[in-house]
Amino acid sequence: MSNLTNLTSLTRRRNLFIGAGFAALLGALVIGQAALQKTVAAQNSGVMAPHFEVDPLWPKPLPNHWILGMTIGVFVEPNDHVWIIHRSSATLANNEKPLELKTGECCAGAPPVLEFDPEGNLLRHWGGPGEGFEWPDSNHGIFIDYKGNVWIGGNGPPDSQLLKFTKDGKFLLQVGKKGARRKEGAVASAGGGEGAVAGFVGGSNDTENFGRVAKIFVDQKENEAYIADGYLNKRVAVLDADTGKMKRWWGAYGNKPDDTPMPPYDPAAAPTQQFHNPVHCADMSVDRLIYVCDRVGDRLQVFTPEGKFLKEAFFETNTKNAGSVWDIAFSKDPQQRYIYMADGVNEKVKIVDRQTLKELTTFGDGGRQPGQFYGVHSIATDSKGNIYTTETYEGKRLQRFLAKGMTAVTAMNQGALATWPRSK
Repeated sequence: MSNLTNLTSLTRRRNLFIGAGFAALLGALVIGQAALQKTVAAQNSGVMAPHFEVDPLWPKPLPNHWILGMTIGVFVEPNDHVWIIHRSSATLANNEKPLELKTGECCAGAPPVLEFDPEGNLLRHWGGPGEGFEWPDSNHGIFIDYKGNVWIGGNGPPDSQLLKFTKDGKFLLQVGKKGARRKEGAVASAGGGEGAVAGFVGGSNDTENFGRVAKIFVDQKENEAYIADGYLNKRVAVLDADTGKMKRWWGAYGNKPDDTPMPPYDPAAAPTQQFHNPVHCADMSVDRLIYVCDRVGDRLQVFTPEGKFLKEAFFETNTKNAGSVWDIAFSKDPQQRYIYMADGVNEKVKIVDRQTLKELTTFGDGGRQPGQFYGVHSIATDSKGNIYTTETYEGKRLQRFLAKGMTAVTAMNQGALATWPRSK
């Protein structure tokens, strides 16, 4: 009887184990099916976003042992030639420029303005002080207009001018005079960001000079230059692109600019009625709307070309420091459905629906590997929809991200779209 009892007991325990295992397996299948259904539902919801992969071998190495300093401007021409501006030797540590110091064979700062072809070969290179113009103490931003002219700003303490050159570096025009915003004994602005410099005061209603220009955009239709002005001033200024004559300007919400110092950005406070420093971009879309980066204010504002305020959106509103809205570029479809937004504090590129200003997803993260960022500063797109970014601080580089079509945005990949090339 004891053997029979033991056999019965073993059989019951075996059946219990099998039953428990089957129940666990069934539960896992149910959970997995639910997750799959959620993913399929997300994919079928129409929430799609462009996907990008880093091109780790672009551009090609520079000649002459040249390396980049803080790289703070990028523009792509219709022929997909890529132009950048960087701060060259001024922002290199001594151990990065032994060739200049005659203490070793490598390296030296490349000239400030560089042009690359689509394959990443270096073409033109020039820039720096010269006769007849005042080169910025700290160059900032680059734009190639429809006539082939190269526009450059500057955000050094005395930089209250902008410059225009030919593609070969021949000087054409200077608007504003260097040092015009200097005022001895002046107290630094309390507006936050990088604009606070002792000895200089804002002049956001000055019709002749600027206050540390961040970026330029030239509108072909009206031959007007839109100036993100900037790191000391708090406005968008619009010029005649031939003469440099000031035509109009405005501040946040279309208000008349006011240079009264503001307290540091506070995410819990009501939005300020003036821009913070820096006003970091002022770009025009295909439907002729002006998108303005209030970098430290963590906001993007939209205007008509006349400066009428239309709408705004806020991004990463708890971001203090240097802010979250650094620069934008538009996607290359005819409607420019997407905005690509550089965020140099959170070290990512945001993909934003241009009509709703809703963030769809992001790519990138902090780091020094290809596809990561250290101070992602400026952004542009080419005719194929590829993205180009530059990095300031210790990032000091130019990267290209190849457009790889559309992908579904789900809860699992939102904010974490991989940029490393997929295995073939």
